[in-house]
This record gives sequence, structure tokens and C-alpha cells, in this order.
Amino acid sequence: MIELALVTGAARGIGLATTQVFLEMGWQVVMLDCDGEALEAASAELNGVHPILCDVSDPESVAMMAEEVGHIAQYGLKALVNNAGVAMFGPIGDTDFADWRRVMSTNLDGMFLVTQALTPHLAKARGAIVNISSISGLRASTLRVAYGTSKAAVNALTQQQAVELGELGIRANAVAPGPVRTKLAMAVHSQDIIDAYHDAIPLNRYGSEREIAEVIGFLASDKASYVTGQVLAVDGGFGATGIGLPALRKT
Repeated sequence: MIELALVTGAARGIGLATTQVFLEMGWQVVMLDCDGEALEAASAELNGVHPILCDVSDPESVAMMAEEVGHIAQYGLKALVNNAGVAMFGPIGDTDFADWRRVMSTNLDGMFLVTQALTPHLAKARGAIVNISSISGLRASTLRVAYGTSKAAVNALTQQQAVELGELGIRANAVAPGPVRTKLAMAVHSQDIIDAYHDAIPLNRYGSEREIAEVIGFLASDKASYVTGQVLAVDGGFGATGIGLPALRKT
């Protein structure tokens, strides 16, 4: 029996890397994204995928997606990776409500809607949920009031899912990436920012999309069959550093 995973925000970045990890595990993957052009280009390169255009923040779009997944998930859904997200950075005083709602509707509402819609398929396969959080949901970050707050809420949502859905045999965990070397990050991070991150990370480098995807694949697999309700930071030790560590390292 072929296992089936569904990945949101699958057309690029961590979502695409996660799709590739699942395919290497011998699974099939439903790829969700709201960018039709990027989704078509990404899925055209892969075998064993089912691309579906979906805006996870729109209840009607999610309902239509769930109906389509029902025709694919004959044996249920073994894994749901809630990866779709947006980030908007700025001071609290400059963050207007429209920006706040845009971040919340995708990063938090989208995870709630997709999980709720697909719970029957997950229960059928006694599957796993992996929500993509962020180190910004575990420790405050400059200029990230909406993003960081949304990811902190994702951590709470993950625990709620683990508690309530465990009776159905569904596990729920979150992965909280630290600084990751994505095309977007490298486009906006100056050399000073890159150097500062390197100083603050014990492993002294950014993570890769593949490294995040490997952890997602583990949490979705039966190798993590007794792991639920956890938020796992994949951050090179970034969250463990104390005040003054970069300065101490330089001496």
C-alpha cells in the first residue's frame, strides 16, 4: 500500500524539499499551493504527485480541496504537513491591521482549516500532522510582531491537535526552523545580518531546506510513532544560545 502525504505551500522552499523527501521514502504526495504557475512548474518535474491549487486561508477553497483529496486518499492520509505561510516584517507601530490579518489568516487560520477538513482522512490512516512553526514562535524577534505571534499560536494549536486528535490515532507535532538558507532569505539578508546570525548559531551557519525536510519526514513516519504534542526546534542551536555567547566565542 502506497502511503499518501499532503504538503501545503509545496511549490517552493521547505514545502518542495519536503515533497522530495516523501517521494524518496516511496510515498505519493498531494502538493497544495496558491501559486498556480509555480505549482505547475514544480510538479511537472516530479513523479507520484497530485498538484491541487488551493488558498488555505479561504474556507471554500479548502472545502473544494478536501473533496478532491477524498478521491485520491483511498486508504486515508498518512501525513499532513501544514507548511504554507507568509511573513511580513515591521515595527509594531507600523503594522496595520490588514497586514496582521494577512499573516494570521494564512499562518494560523490556514492550518486550522486544512487540518479540520482532512481529519477524517488522517483518522482513516492513523496519520500524522506536522505543522511548520518557527524559532520566532519560541523567542521574540525584532520586527516580527505578526509573524512571531502567529507561529507562537501554531505551537499552541499543535498541542491542542495532539490532545484532541490522539483518540483518533492522529499524532501532531511542530517543527520550528531557525535561520534557513532560502532564496528569499538570501535576497533580503545583508552580509551584516548573515554574519550576526552565524555568530548567534552554535553550528555557525544557516540550515538548509533539505535539513528541515528530513526532520519533517521523520516526524511523519512510523519511526516517530510515540512522538506527539512536541515542538522541535531545528535551528543549529540558535534557541539555546545565551546572552554574550557570540562575544565569548570571539575570545
